[in-house]
Amino acid sequence: MLNLEKTLELLKQYDIPFVQTRKVKNLSEVFSFVDKYRYPVVLKIFSQKILHKTDKGGVYINLKTKEETENAFLKLKNKFPSADILIQKHIPGIYLIAGAKNDKTFGPTILFGLGGIFVEILKSTTIRLAPVGMAEIKKLIKKNAGYPIISGARGQKSINFKKLERIMFNLSKMISSEKNIREIDINPLVANDKEVIAVDVKIIV
Repeated sequence: MLNLEKTLELLKQYDIPFVQTRKVKNLSEVFSFVDKYRYPVVLKIFSQKILHKTDKGGVYINLKTKEETENAFLKLKNKFPSADILIQKHIPGIYLIAGAKNDKTFGPTILFGLGGIFVEILKSTTIRLAPVGMAEIKKLIKKNAGYPIISGARGQKSINFKKLERIMFNLSKMISSEKNIREIDINPLVANDKEVIAVDVKIIV
């Protein structure tokens, strides 16, 4: 798995937005980030040895006070002494999954679906061979079972589809161009009516 610096560098190269993030070593650095970006924030671990950090108790989201943030940081520091700790701006919205793989049989492929609780409920992802044109990207999204949820079901605001389509298009370009990458997992990709932004990314080479 690529380290944080190389991951962010690759995302920037392919114009895939990533939430404001900083690696923090102490509480002074934590609250320096809070002073700049304000609450709410997220604290999480980043480790090449721990792929499923949420399952291991390595993520604290929507922290809104100094006490909550300090407690979360100290818990992560004690439980995962060798892992990096990241602080991020908390982004409200619907959780999506965007992925890509260089498959041994089919070659480059991309994947899209709803994340969070919807993964278990809908059990639906849509997959296409890459590279994929913008017209096919739109079909990929619309054919997913979660489309009614992200397009404004029950009076909710629709997500920003233009930004989602651009990210999926750029992800297709990345997996088609970077032959050394085995797998890209953006989970979650958080979407609301204004922005669509990656908050957790794993790139396996």
